[in-house]
Amino acid sequence: MDDLELKRRRAYSNRRSIMDIGMGFIYAGMGGFFLLSQQLGVSIDFPPSPFNYIFGALCLLYGGFRIYRGFRKNYFRP
Repeated sequence: MDDLELKRRRAYSNRRSIMDIGMGFIYAGMGGFFLLSQQLGVSIDFPPSPFNYIFGALCLLYGGFRIYRGFRKNYFRP
């Protein structure tokens, strides 16, 4: 692999890693908001209460996965 291709792959990996980490924090924050909305004093009419917690937990899990993938930086298959 030549030097230019290596630089392009490294730049792509860094950009995608930053995007994954940033979006992971956004998803995790949204999940935390949905889980803690009643304690924060915010009433959310949609979705109803049990689905609110399920959606918040799924957002937290997906956000954690995005953050993990951003730190791992394994975007190219060997």
